[in-house]
Amino acid sequence: MFDNFMKGFPNGKPNARAVKKFIADAFEGPGQEFEDWKPTDWIAYPKFLNDIKDKELRVWAQKLNDIWHQLGRKIKQEIRNSDRYSIIWVPNPTIVPGGRFREFYYWDSDWIVKALLLCEMHSTVKGMLENFLYMVDNYGLIPNGGRIYYLARSQPPLLIPMIKLYYEFTGDKSFIARNIHLIEKEFNYWMTNHSKKIVMNGAEYTLAAYGDYSNGPRPESYFEDVTNAHIFTTDDEKTQFYSQLKAAAESGWDFSSRWFVTKGGTSNFGTMKSTKTRFILPVDLNAMLCGNAKIIADFYSLLSNTPQASKYNEIRAQWLRAVTNILWHEDVGAWLDYDYVNKIRRNYFFPTNISPLWTGCYDSISKVKIVNSVLRYLKSRNFLHTGGVPTSFLRTGEQWDFPNAWSPLQHMMIVGLNNTGNKEAMDLAYKLATVWIQTNYEVFKETSAMFEKYDASHHGSSGHGGEYEVQLGFGWTNGVILDLLNRYGYENHSGCWSSYKDFSNKCCNL
Repeated sequence: MFDNFMKGFPNGKPNARAVKKFIADAFEGPGQEFEDWKPTDWIAYPKFLNDIKDKELRVWAQKLNDIWHQLGRKIKQEIRNSDRYSIIWVPNPTIVPGGRFREFYYWDSDWIVKALLLCEMHSTVKGMLENFLYMVDNYGLIPNGGRIYYLARSQPPLLIPMIKLYYEFTGDKSFIARNIHLIEKEFNYWMTNHSKKIVMNGAEYTLAAYGDYSNGPRPESYFEDVTNAHIFTTDDEKTQFYSQLKAAAESGWDFSSRWFVTKGGTSNFGTMKSTKTRFILPVDLNAMLCGNAKIIADFYSLLSNTPQASKYNEIRAQWLRAVTNILWHEDVGAWLDYDYVNKIRRNYFFPTNISPLWTGCYDSISKVKIVNSVLRYLKSRNFLHTGGVPTSFLRTGEQWDFPNAWSPLQHMMIVGLNNTGNKEAMDLAYKLATVWIQTNYEVFKETSAMFEKYDASHHGSSGHGGEYEVQLGFGWTNGVILDLLNRYGYENHSGCWSSYKDFSNKCCNL
């Protein structure tokens, strides 16, 4: 068909109108890969709603539970062996983020799964986990998302915590026993393909960095990447640029000054062309891998396999030493990303600077000292804005920078601080949770929608910036809100939710 089309243009240059017509004639519209599907284990009123004391918030949570119907997807069986679709076939239905994100996305699913379990949708979650394990078995990794053009990169490794949470809700030990080899396989993908050796003070450590080493621009953003690459003059420069962009996409932070490396690594002031994601050992990635090793050790203990449990406890100990000696900075009071190419720490604020609290990747003996240092660090940064915690303090126009605030990052901070057991940290976690709930609720009241990101600098405003318009749905936003409402319950605040002034003065002591 394509060859016949090109015969109509002897010079090999079809015009734009002809190309548009060819695409319309040759390709189906979006969403044709799916059949109608509603989650069979969905219930209208999950039990946890009874624990939300504030009536307004309870009604809101029930409406968020209704949204799972809109976000459910099931891939048609005939697509399984078809080479005419970009979708990756998986055996079970799934819940997707929403908006332009029509297929599954790896790290989004962690917060979706948390909420589905709260909503008693255990069967749906089990199917989603089986989909991920199917991909590990067949492709060796969980791709960035559910398209074949994502198969050269993954996303933040959260499968193992998802399985842990599923077990905690269901007690399904047999699921772990059947799949422990695939759980290990996904962990080893990260160990094998993302590990970097670092020597510091005469000692060698191993930590991980994001990286996609496939050729060419991102297929899903081909035009944008080629356009941005025009400033480079050689093919090698363009190849390196594309690789750095794809590594940023693997991180989930596409794009951000977090990955901008300028002036020999001494600055993060730059533009998209300054992206050097592969240079950087991120705090959160390494905290996740440290936490994952501990979970696998616990899985093997559950299965009475002491040698394997000991092996993974030692891996966790090695990773903890590396995170502590390379990324923790007592003089700052936080963990910092490390540029291992320029051999310099990156002392810029990101919510992920305290993510080891979230995964438990810190020395329990030094816990009191570490938590107090983190609290001093946060106080010194004036990090909390009226709409939440911004992703960074730098305004670049990229979506993972100021003023945007994202649900997963709020959740990492809240859960991490709360897990310390320190009263001051737990009070701060409650404050962050309350601000985030208020931000989301105000926008929902005005728009009847949930967004993928919000504006931390303006109360009750959706986010902006980046390569596309802000998206509705939205899987991980709904998941975080439902989890926070469940965690804190929220007594009736006598109208606190009706206006920000009342909320800030009476409810949160901001």
